[in-house]
Amino acid sequence: MTVALYSAEQVAAILGLHVRTVRGYVRDGRLPAMRMGKQYRISERDLRAFTGVVSDEPVSTPHVHVSSVVHIDDVDRLAMDQITAQLAATAVDDSSVPAQLNVHWTYDESACRLTIFVVGDPESAAAAIRLIGTSTRTGREASTEVCRCKSGRHTVGQR
Repeated sequence: MTVALYSAEQVAAILGLHVRTVRGYVRDGRLPAMRMGKQYRISERDLRAFTGVVSDEPVSTPHVHVSSVVHIDDVDRLAMDQITAQLAATAVDDSSVPAQLNVHWTYDESACRLTIFVVGDPESAAAAIRLIGTSTRTGREASTEVCRCKSGRHTVGQR
C-alpha cells in the first residue's frame, strides 16, 4: 500500500492557492500535515478531506497477524503424522473463509523433534496452538514407541 504525500508547494498548485496560505492552513490545524525535515507533507487522504472530496476507498482496519514457532521434542514418527494431519485438516477446514491460517512443519527424525510454524489471525492461530497442545497430550498417553535420537534412546509416552 502506497500513500501519496504532497509538499505544501504541490498542494498550493493543486488548489490554486499561494504556498503561504497552505502553510497557514497547516499551522492553524485546518489542513493535517506531518513534518519531514523542514518541510510539511500532506497525505492525499487529508487533502481530499480538506477539499471535501469523498474517497472511494473503504476505511481500512488494522490487520493483526500472529506468528508462532512451536517445538515439540521426543516425538515419534507416528505422533508427528497424527499431529500434522490434524493441523492440515484444521488449516483447510473452512473453505468459505479466505486463507487466514498458514501452518508449516519440519520433522527432524534424528532428534525426534517436530517444529511447527503457525501464521494467521489471532483466533485461528490460537485454535491451532490449542490443537497442538491437545494432540501432544493425547499422543503421549497413547504412544509407547521408542524414539531413537542422537542423544540416545527415549521412550515416548508411558510403557
